[in-house]
Amino acid sequence: MTSVLAIDQGTTGTTCLMIAQDGRVLSRAYREITQHYPSPGWVEHDAHEILEKTLAAAREAIAAAGETPKAVGITNQRETIVLWERATGRAVHRAIVWQDRRTAERCEALAPHAAFIAEHTGLVTDPYFSATKLEWLLAQHNHAERAARGELAAGTIDSWLVWHLTGGTVHVTDHTNASRTMLYDLGSRDWSDDLRALFSVPREVLPRIVASSGEVGHTTMATLGAVVPITGIAGDQQSALYGQGGWRAGDGKNTYGTGAFLLLNTGAHRPAPGSGLLTTIACDEAGQPVFALEASIFIAGAAVQWLRDGLGIIESSRETEQMARSLDSNDGVYFVPALVGLGAPDWEPNARGTIVGLTRGTTAAHMARAALEAMAYATRDVLGDMRTQGQVAFDRLRVDGGATSNDWLMQFQADVLGVPVERPDLVETTALGAAGLAGRAVGVWPSGEQFLASRRFDRFVPSENGAQAASLAYAGWRRAVRAALSWARDR
Repeated sequence: MTSVLAIDQGTTGTTCLMIAQDGRVLSRAYREITQHYPSPGWVEHDAHEILEKTLAAAREAIAAAGETPKAVGITNQRETIVLWERATGRAVHRAIVWQDRRTAERCEALAPHAAFIAEHTGLVTDPYFSATKLEWLLAQHNHAERAARGELAAGTIDSWLVWHLTGGTVHVTDHTNASRTMLYDLGSRDWSDDLRALFSVPREVLPRIVASSGEVGHTTMATLGAVVPITGIAGDQQSALYGQGGWRAGDGKNTYGTGAFLLLNTGAHRPAPGSGLLTTIACDEAGQPVFALEASIFIAGAAVQWLRDGLGIIESSRETEQMARSLDSNDGVYFVPALVGLGAPDWEPNARGTIVGLTRGTTAAHMARAALEAMAYATRDVLGDMRTQGQVAFDRLRVDGGATSNDWLMQFQADVLGVPVERPDLVETTALGAAGLAGRAVGVWPSGEQFLASRRFDRFVPSENGAQAASLAYAGWRRAVRAALSWARDR
């Protein structure tokens, strides 16, 4: 049987799946990784632990499947950066994780360059991205001098894994990961000399940029116990978009987790950054770079977790579906879950969680329904701006993440958006995307449609009455958001 190994290296651990040509998951293995917090706001990973745990999970998945994969695909936590010695393969410092805030002051000092950075990278100047992290690493000891002499290599986690999987012979990254570094020029689709100079990053330290689908090297016997081509690389959110079949302009996906990540493929159109939306790179069907808009909703499933852990009004998130169904409407109760501020499209860091419309008749069911509705309303907020800036027709939303198991929420999301919402049978779409990109390059799936042929989607279609009610309710949501903004700004 023909199969592909998908390596999904995430923030908390590595998952490896062996995925057959017919779409079945033949085996699965997982290894957790350690989180390091050396100072407040600092987050690090041991790059060698990541490598060790990834190799262990990969070997376990291959052994459990009982066959050698035809190709390997890698997807990874984005923006996390590693600096290592070319001669030994040893990291000179622990990896600095995307969540790390140690360069916040440096980013504030870059304010005069913010417009230039946004114009060329599509990103906001923030410690989230890799450039200031790498600048900080190079400033330690004599790393900058060593890097300029070609002694050091840098890259996101995909680069680190490929380097070691190939025995230190290949130093690459793909366009999706490169576009998250704040060193990549969206126009030239290459490293920017101006940005490298701004952050004091020598070109010699950076990887070669390749397409997300195509052979870049081979694993060694020492790493995976087999010589297998590595033919797929993509950052986690772009990989999830590909795994959902989102390779055409107008295709979008939303991942409902603690927060929510939205990506909308805009094809050849490069949207201008703004309204809190990021312009980034995604993949077309063949794994070649195309433009996309990305936005993060800070709080999604975390609002339901707060109902459970903070208020104690539910014991499990599963209860919220029946609680929401028990009401004919929200009765004017809205929850704006700005527990860590508001992101796109309103961007108010001083906003805090706000509940409006309470009466003596308000119950726990109203609170549960309000938390679910907030996810759907926030998604409409962001997608409205995405559709305008992306200049694309948007006729469906594909979804993944834990909250998508809630059928009531999925139907309400369809009603609020006025377009169908489609939920896949395999929720591990990030790993699936890595497998698709890798398998596409070696003919396991000759086309995108063949790759998706075995997938099944539950489809939630807007109902006429539901859409009308949701439209009226959405107006109340925007009123509630205005109340939260007013409270934050009236100081």
